[in-house]
Amino acid sequence: MIAALWAVFGYLLGSVPFGLVIARALGLGDLRKIGSGNIGATNVLRTGNKPAALATLLLDSGKGAIAVLLARHFGGETAALLAGGAAFLGHCFPVWLGFKGGKGVATFLGTLIALYWPLGLGACAIWAVTAGISRISSLSALMAAALSPVFAWAAGRTDVALVCAFMAVLIFLRHRTNIARLLDGTEPRIGRKG
Repeated sequence: MIAALWAVFGYLLGSVPFGLVIARALGLGDLRKIGSGNIGATNVLRTGNKPAALATLLLDSGKGAIAVLLARHFGGETAALLAGGAAFLGHCFPVWLGFKGGKGVATFLGTLIALYWPLGLGACAIWAVTAGISRISSLSALMAAALSPVFAWAAGRTDVALVCAFMAVLIFLRHRTNIARLLDGTEPRIGRKG
């Protein structure tokens, strides 16, 4: 019962659309009508406002991490796993936006760092290396998502691997149109204004 309550807390925290809030507060417009229409940091970057994109990245990753850390402190490891997965789910399907949210990459990374920091830092490194080579955010996210469950399992953290697999499946589903553009060579590069 306690773990379930932490899952609800995680979902509600994850549902806060920080990118949308920041863009509106700074007069950047409605992110859902800019670039990809996504509410995450990559689309905020398309407005040309790098500080706003950084703030979105930190807040979106932070809400996953905070959900995990608070749940672990007060409810134990099972509560932490559920809260982290729920925060990610909340970002992707926020109740406040009619369940139409972001793609969850920053929240995924923040959640992993809090759940098992070596894996989280490894996932960030995979994202950064892939982004540095390809300059394509979606490809970087897909690589990090695909490899994280494997690395968690190899490290003996099957509990974290299950949460990773859940998030990875959703990341791939949320990136369906990106995958199609990657296959036909039309996926936009990082930093391109929308």
